[in-house]
Amino acid sequence: MTADVAATVASLMPRAKSELSELVAFRSVADPEQFPVSECEGAARWIADALRAEGFQDVAALDTPDGTQSVYGYLPGPAGAPTVLLYAHYDVQPPLDEAAWRTPPFELTDGADGRWYGRGAADCKGGFVMHLLALRAVRENGGLPVSVKVIAEGSEEQGTGGLEQYARAHPELLAADAVVIGDTGNFRCGVPTVTATLRGMTLLRVQVDTLEGNLHSGLFGGAAPDALAALLRTLDSLRDAEGNTVVDGLDADARWEGMPYPEEDFRRDAKVLDGVGLLGGGAVADRLWARPAVTVLGIDCPPVVGATPSVHASARALVSLRIPPGTDVEKAIELLVAHVESHVPWQARVTTEVIGQGQPFSADTSSPAYTAMATALREAYDGLEMQVSGMGGSIPLCNALDALYPDAEILLIGLSEPEAQIHAVNESVDPRELERMAVAEALFLHGYAQQKNA
Repeated sequence: MTADVAATVASLMPRAKSELSELVAFRSVADPEQFPVSECEGAARWIADALRAEGFQDVAALDTPDGTQSVYGYLPGPAGAPTVLLYAHYDVQPPLDEAAWRTPPFELTDGADGRWYGRGAADCKGGFVMHLLALRAVRENGGLPVSVKVIAEGSEEQGTGGLEQYARAHPELLAADAVVIGDTGNFRCGVPTVTATLRGMTLLRVQVDTLEGNLHSGLFGGAAPDALAALLRTLDSLRDAEGNTVVDGLDADARWEGMPYPEEDFRRDAKVLDGVGLLGGGAVADRLWARPAVTVLGIDCPPVVGATPSVHASARALVSLRIPPGTDVEKAIELLVAHVESHVPWQARVTTEVIGQGQPFSADTSSPAYTAMATALREAYDGLEMQVSGMGGSIPLCNALDALYPDAEILLIGLSEPEAQIHAVNESVDPRELERMAVAEALFLHGYAQQKNA
């Protein structure tokens, strides 16, 4: 079975590359202030057409409460067979500085290193193509042994929760025995990995106001309260001298008990400049997977070019807080807001707005689905054993599915290994990982069906 599935996937790789190229071409950033809504709508239509071409039934672009669309389809298997839900998202992060890309961000391009470059190639348009490859291989090698539901989300990167809200309002839609979330990845290329934990997250918009309007810094600087300086002082209070995240009342001492992440490997994966220290104390895995982490995502202030000699009346920042399993998001948000408001200097006025959140997630890796996935990954990766890691990122849908379907087994796999550089410039996917993970998913579907029918 393994050899036949692998041969089928290998033969389908040129088609997969062509499809991924078409999908990457959509500038599907789910933010109308950055790209037209038509780009996301086009990507949704492409996915719906792809599902219909594979024989899926009930294909629909679902209008979710956050104004985006999630694409759904159902492919029935044998009577009495278990149902597996396959998840990916087609929305992507903005390209950031397009001039910094070695290749056009929305054009899938071959790199000299053999990787395929383009925004969404790994996160997570490649995940959807991985699902297509696996399904085709399964159907050509023994037929579909399970019923399959596919859901492709349209706003995962924005964290606005449209699909979660839709699922709660239509609880029968995504019901399944097992869920494969194709939005994480291997610890590194060639190391088969499932993700056991995800940090939750929140986004907090912070605005500081001090004056009715900007003032000449020569006439008023030195006494007039500068809103930008006040904001910087406030943001600085969120880290201690060592770089550890500090939010008053929020535990930041937990430890990761799973596989380690050697510091030298992390420095290489993160491309840390020579001589620059890492943030925080404790093991790298602790900092990434078991502890909260604050990041300032952006600040509204004048650019250096064209700046005037002014004391600023207002300043604004967007702050992200990643929240580890075991910590309630609502409580963490409450503590973050209280910390920010209490650390603004000079009695400056501060307003805060929570604009997105998601609970952390922890999977049961002892479940039968994980046993089937371990076997599938071992076969796809020539005998290498499955590794279990955490992930510092967030997939809020996992918690919604876990709450709606407490008996469902949720697995997290994908294509986002360190070299993929997801969310950064020059995102890419290793086609060898796409091929091997598609083989693994196909073998998993067969193995899971056999296990459930035993």
